[in-house]
Amino acid sequence: MLVDKEREVPVGMVEQLCELASWAPNHKKTWPWRFALFSDEGRRRLGTTMVADMVDAGYGDESKRLKTAGKYLRTPATLVVGCGPHDNDMLHLENRDAVAAGIQNLLLAATSLGLATFWSTPALTRPAGVLELCGFDRNDRIVGIIYLGWAERAIDAPERPPIAVSVIDS
Repeated sequence: MLVDKEREVPVGMVEQLCELASWAPNHKKTWPWRFALFSDEGRRRLGTTMVADMVDAGYGDESKRLKTAGKYLRTPATLVVGCGPHDNDMLHLENRDAVAAGIQNLLLAATSLGLATFWSTPALTRPAGVLELCGFDRNDRIVGIIYLGWAERAIDAPERPPIAVSVIDS
């Protein structure tokens, strides 16, 4: 990702992006999205905390953990997007779908504002230390970690295969 690592992403802008995310369809109005923005040294703290959770979970080797410790420094802002649980199995799944749709809203809006974005899957989806650091509930799960920064230059979209649509008309 080619971003200006010195140019901050305004907190107010990220708050607006999160507001747009909350307009995603949410079938039973459970409002499952959770957001935590990391900037400056907070990004390093996120990496350190994620590595501690990886060690506690016995996840990843030393190389993977070292990479994780520094990767949140790639952009000036790192947004952790979480999802609240639900006791009903179907609504639990639908909550994640709503959060994913919200992330797409956020990414599209960020791009329209000139931000470069990247949606990353976390090493762990329920890392206790990171959930606490984010101010999320211990039963929440992380759906994505979004890297945000000002694009240094436009990047061509990757080529995609043709889409096949089945049409059933009778």
